[in-house]
Amino acid sequence: MIEVRELTKKFGSFTAVDDLSFTIGTGEFFGLLGPNGAGKTTTISMLSTVLLPTSGKIFIDGSPLTRAASEQKRKLAVITQEYSMRQDMTMDEVMEYQGRLYYMPRKEIRSRSAELLEFAGLSEYHRRTVRHLSGGMKRKLMICRALLIRPEILLLDEPTAGMDALSRRQMWNLLKQVNDRNMTILLTTHYIEEAETLCDRVAMINRGKLQKLDTPQTLIDELGRFTVDTTGDLSLSSMHFASREDAIRYLETADTDAVLRNTTLEDVFIECAGRKIT
Repeated sequence: MIEVRELTKKFGSFTAVDDLSFTIGTGEFFGLLGPNGAGKTTTISMLSTVLLPTSGKIFIDGSPLTRAASEQKRKLAVITQEYSMRQDMTMDEVMEYQGRLYYMPRKEIRSRSAELLEFAGLSEYHRRTVRHLSGGMKRKLMICRALLIRPEILLLDEPTAGMDALSRRQMWNLLKQVNDRNMTILLTTHYIEEAETLCDRVAMINRGKLQKLDTPQTLIDELGRFTVDTTGDLSLSSMHFASREDAIRYLETADTDAVLRNTTLEDVFIECAGRKIT
């Protein structure tokens, strides 16, 4: 289990993360959502010990996480937004290099690498260099590399950024399979549909502060399960309703083009971010 307790990070007079507290259960798929600059990547960086908190603490299975806590750190694997692999290495070489960094026996590296590349659908490309891989294949390889050392927790910072729709869905399937093996996953993403599809619970933060935390469906129900979008001359606005009947009554009185649809987690995100679509 991960426990984030009153976590704060300041850069000079700017507070990037402000008194943030939440817990993530073992085997949970947890989403951290927020607009640009909300503090998501800073939080991931503190969980990976790249950054140290200004105040507050992080606990892994009840023990404090620090840079010196090697046992706790070995439970974590991090996948960043940026590709962090040498372009001239093959998939096999990327995996072997990772295993050697963690002093894994060569035989175990090879058997584990073959298992993971097969799991990710990359086996037939294992001799291809990184520079000749598609963006989606690079992302999958980064996950394989992270899983090589058998971590208990996977931290994913925008893992599908820049992917096309098909590659993104393939990544969703891969991550779901990883989570089904009781891997705890913390995900940050700007694709709200991704969080709604994958996450057991999501935390929404803005300006470093926690605003909401619950299951996607509960957050949608709180806002209203039905949404009417109305289109004016220069803007699109949305109204949310608890029942279809209420939404239809409103729809019947609308004097502009209007559409009735189911509310999504993206609607909750927009409300939390405090931004109007104009």
